[in-house]
Amino acid sequence: MTSRGPYRRHATPFKLQLCQDIRAGVPMRRDAQRSHNLSANLIQLRLTQFNRGKLNDEGAEASVIAEYEARIAALERKVGQLTMELDLAKKAPRIPTANGSARSFVISGPQAAPSDGGAKP
Repeated sequence: MTSRGPYRRHATPFKLQLCQDIRAGVPMRRDAQRSHNLSANLIQLRLTQFNRGKLNDEGAEASVIAEYEARIAALERKVGQLTMELDLAKKAPRIPTANGSARSFVISGPQAAPSDGGAKP
């Protein structure tokens, strides 16, 4: 058995056409299951949605809009977090170096001063 990978999403017109065809008896459920590589549970779920009238373009558009709004909110939170981190990094005091001109790194600290050769191991 092969893995299908991530979940597949079908467009609303495909779902509507599939349900209308099955209800009309053009392909039987098992034939549709094999030809479109869908599970019996998924077909039953789509038919239930179709019967209740929940499988329409407005419902699909509303769910897409809700997904987009949730994604926008998450991105806005992330931008706010990164802005605060950037402001904090700008306000943090810089570590002074030994000779004033050498670069200092937060992880390793200032560079060591060169030895005049008088140091003993």
